Amino acid sequence: MGATATTTVPTNAELMEALAAVGAAYFQDFAAAAARHGLSSSQAKALGAVQEPVPMRALAGRLGCDASNVTGIVDRLEALGLARREASAGDRRVKIVVISEQGREILALVRGEMSRTHQSFETLSDEQRSALHSICHQVLPVLSGRQ
Repeated sequence: MGATATTTVPTNAELMEALAAVGAAYFQDFAAAAARHGLSSSQAKALGAVQEPVPMRALAGRLGCDASNVTGIVDRLEALGLARREASAGDRRVKIVVISEQGREILALVRGEMSRTHQSFETLSDEQRSALHSICHQVLPVLSGRQ
């Protein structure tokens, strides 16, 4: 009689630990690449969050921080020429953050230099990449509260 492989379904706790470990490793790779371009991870994350123009308050929500913290982040991005503030057409009191072309270029460089992340994704087959992408899009709305 041949041995049969049994698959153990991970518990929620095991999935949370695995996701946390992947997230931490990704963040370390991202932060190191951002630092090579003189950016903090928060500044680089903000560039990724403003691919389309975003109000300051909405940017704070995307970054998971207080609106007062976003002011400092955007101040630094403006000083570097990576983003700018514009008044909203509908309400001049609302400031919109817009990424500059230079900001797009720097963000692309940061993402391109995340060598450990790229190496990890290259170990996946096309089917695994598609499955991971699908799973991320399935759980993200629930995790982010945007159901």
